Amino acid sequence: MDKELIDEINYEIQVLIKIGFYSDDEILEIIDDEFIEEDISKDLISNLLLENKENLEELKEDSDDFIKLSKAFDDLTKEKIISIHNAGYDIEEGIQDSFELFTHLKNNKYEPIGFCFYTFEDIENAIEENALNIAFGDFEYDEEKGLKIAKKIVKVLKDYGFEINWGESVDEIIEIENFNWKKKYDGKDYSMDGALEDFIRLNSEENEQ
Repeated sequence: MDKELIDEINYEIQVLIKIGFYSDDEILEIIDDEFIEEDISKDLISNLLLENKENLEELKEDSDDFIKLSKAFDDLTKEKIISIHNAGYDIEEGIQDSFELFTHLKNNKYEPIGFCFYTFEDIENAIEENALNIAFGDFEYDEEKGLKIAKKIVKVLKDYGFEINWGESVDEIIEIENFNWKKKYDGKDYSMDGALEDFIRLNSEENEQ
């Protein structure tokens, strides 16, 4: 088989393993779909996945940065800011997911005031460039409210020791500098469904106190 094709498959598998949000079955399905026109056997993809997992032994635990980010997202969720890990492939999908969650939560008597997220593309960039972009916004397209939400996000991230690059504008994305992305797969849903569960859990606990 074409070595260039094998190299490409290996690269994509390595990215999915390093991202840390996908099970083996999900990785196999993604790779199978991505290379469906190449007529590659599932056995070959399975073998490549096993080889790559053995060669990425260092990804057996989360980095301190991811642990801190996860805690920061929990804190923001308690402030009624919908906080989504791995929110779709790109920023358009992330915004769509945020508004979908907003509608669902409003219909269930919750009052989210804004959102923040990072996407699959952002994680790829974090792996390659050690910087993680965080998108944000409010649900009324109100610049003043959007700016207030962004400042709250930046404060929480800084409280966890992150270095932030942001020009204090709603038109500029928040960047966490020197971010060490390492994430082991733990079976938890960190995407839209996970953010929904976290919002209900964390805000219900607050309401009961």
